[in-house]
Amino acid sequence: MTDLVTPDLKLSRASAHLRHGSNIGQPMTRRDGILKVTGTARYAADNHPAGMLYAVMAVATIARGRVAALDIAAAKAHPGVVEVMTPDHKPALALDPDAKDNPFMFRLDLLQNDRVRYAGQPIAVVIGESLEAATEGAVLLAPRYEVELARTGLDGESFVPPAVGVGNPSLAVHGDIEAGLARAEQRVEAVYDTQAQYHNPIEPHAIVVSWQGDALSIDTPSQGLAMAQGRIAGLFGIAPEKIHIRSPFLGGGFGCKGMIAGPQVLGIMAARLVGRPVKLVLRRDQMYGPVGHRAPTRQTLRLGVAGDGALTALSHHTKTASSTFDDFFEPASSASHALYASPAIVTSYDAVRIDTGTPLFMRAPGEATGSIALESAMDEAAFAAGIDPLDFRLKNYAEIEPTTGKPFSSKALRECYAEGAKRFGWAGRPLAPRQMRDDAGFLVGWGMGTALFPALMFQAEARAVIRRDGSGLMETGAQDMGQGAWTAFAQIAADSLGVAIDSLEFRAGSSDLPNAGIAGGSAHTATAGNAIHEAGAAVIARLAELATRDERSPLFGAGNAGVIARDGLLFRRDDESRSESYGDILTRAGLAEVEARGRSGADPASQASYAMFAHGAVFAEVKVDPDLGQIRVSRLVGAFAAGTIVNPHLVRSQYLGGMIWGVSFALHEHAVIDHRSGRVMNADLAEYHVPVNADLPSLEAILVEEHDPHVNALGIKGVGEIGITGTAGAVANAVWHATGKRVRSFPIAIENLIG
Repeated sequence: MTDLVTPDLKLSRASAHLRHGSNIGQPMTRRDGILKVTGTARYAADNHPAGMLYAVMAVATIARGRVAALDIAAAKAHPGVVEVMTPDHKPALALDPDAKDNPFMFRLDLLQNDRVRYAGQPIAVVIGESLEAATEGAVLLAPRYEVELARTGLDGESFVPPAVGVGNPSLAVHGDIEAGLARAEQRVEAVYDTQAQYHNPIEPHAIVVSWQGDALSIDTPSQGLAMAQGRIAGLFGIAPEKIHIRSPFLGGGFGCKGMIAGPQVLGIMAARLVGRPVKLVLRRDQMYGPVGHRAPTRQTLRLGVAGDGALTALSHHTKTASSTFDDFFEPASSASHALYASPAIVTSYDAVRIDTGTPLFMRAPGEATGSIALESAMDEAAFAAGIDPLDFRLKNYAEIEPTTGKPFSSKALRECYAEGAKRFGWAGRPLAPRQMRDDAGFLVGWGMGTALFPALMFQAEARAVIRRDGSGLMETGAQDMGQGAWTAFAQIAADSLGVAIDSLEFRAGSSDLPNAGIAGGSAHTATAGNAIHEAGAAVIARLAELATRDERSPLFGAGNAGVIARDGLLFRRDDESRSESYGDILTRAGLAEVEARGRSGADPASQASYAMFAHGAVFAEVKVDPDLGQIRVSRLVGAFAAGTIVNPHLVRSQYLGGMIWGVSFALHEHAVIDHRSGRVMNADLAEYHVPVNADLPSLEAILVEEHDPHVNALGIKGVGEIGITGTAGAVANAVWHATGKRVRSFPIAIENLIG
């Protein structure tokens, strides 16, 4: 059994908002909040086992070629350097790190040979008694290269990828696109470019690892403990149960910590090489290469519009890039599958291979990049048709999923439009651009975008226990990336067990607990939450069975379906005056506790019958200096519908975070590539710009009520990624409305607006 990784954590409740007997839906404070604000939350790199050494990666400064020489002798001569791990001097692996047998497995750079496939690729690891010694030793390696011309950008030889995202088709056809364009009265065709974006969670990738014989003890941030455990087991040829991974806290993940990354495996190899515990933590600049990023895209949208404003055709083509050695293709065109009604919708792709680290999942992969292009094109089409952008979207509102004909499991998008527009004050917006100025003379523009993200669900397990003292225990190997998962899961657990929140012990963040699946795809609360719900129901059923079969119990004869659980008691449904406490039931049965397990997973029948999405609408106001071209987002209002809301505080926080990232996508965030060397030139947080508080003076997220009986037992949809999908387009459209200049390359820069 794992040590409790959530020690002495309590939940407080806003009593004015409580519903008797229900924790779900309450705005409870974060159970991990005190630990984090007091600095006592222990992240992976905070661990220091006895005898620990420090490992530092030396990384390639070229994008293509080979390492001709390393001065290993100079590095080893450093008094604090213990060992240097190179392609010629490293522990053997049980699997080829370039092998790949499923879409969730990515090829890793583990010092296979002297080839360099991208800038920032690890080429050696120096292990020292101190971080300083290892860092200095890495510098002393002074690598020399045989350099080949780097391939960058999207202009290389293209091909049609076999699949995009995770196994999605690279061509999807619904209806006759050319016929739809031919009968349109208005046609819009435009090309939109998005740049590469790189993962920058507050906590970089890190690992602290110890070998005990053939067993591993690991502290590392992970969005998927069981997946990481399985990947490590395969690489080192050991049983998964011999690997114990602890990941109680993550300083952000956003997709880059979903699978174990190459640098983390290098830390494990280094510890095996030296026979001592090792810590390896990436520097900020080392995040720009081996741990994934969002690929650049060039998207061509063709829209046909009838005289009444209805779409007659929607064609969305994406050209993107992947690495030379692996396959991940940003599924941007897929954003057009389910949002707007059209008799003809075609999505297609082609791709190029460039000398880069392999792109990977990054918050709203595909939907983020695709929606900024789609929402910009819809805005252009609305203006061409002489229709208000909101009215145009309502005219093309999809009552069923356009490409499949499935009904939506639930869809409150009309309510999102109405509530967001009302709160923003959209009515009276002038149709033409450059019509509004503020008192300082800045150009003012209003734009909007529709938000959409699939309601996904994976497989998970949980273990529930009810004890004789009336308390409950819930265990699942869930992750909390900062979104408040521990709190939300505890709320679900308390309700499922029928105990007060203060009587619940919740354990998570460790690989020796039941597999909670992956914290990705905005699916973690639905996935692990439903497993928790099922485990709670199962243990209550066992408790009820003990009571209803015992002639001494006031519940005798009621049957499992004839009792309900609340406040540590079982009640008869037909007579709530007849009840019995959990403790009395267990005492009479001679048991200290009773336990059960629960599982969750997507229901194939529901998936086959319904289209499942969360929806939203975002409205943006920008102010633009007419002389300098500087852009300020002065207001953002988002309204979102995502089924059951477990904790409105946490959900609102997730919406705001997504909206902030949408602003970053539209105005700030991009990697500057030196096309001569293939290197990222702004690999730090000084030049790789992301928004700060001063960039967003007014930010509001509205929770629109929605009930979904089909998506899962709890009716939960994800909220972590949807905020970015409407916001980026809303900001871009607001910039056009302010200036009259339609910028189709993102992020929008000052030079796009002046001159």
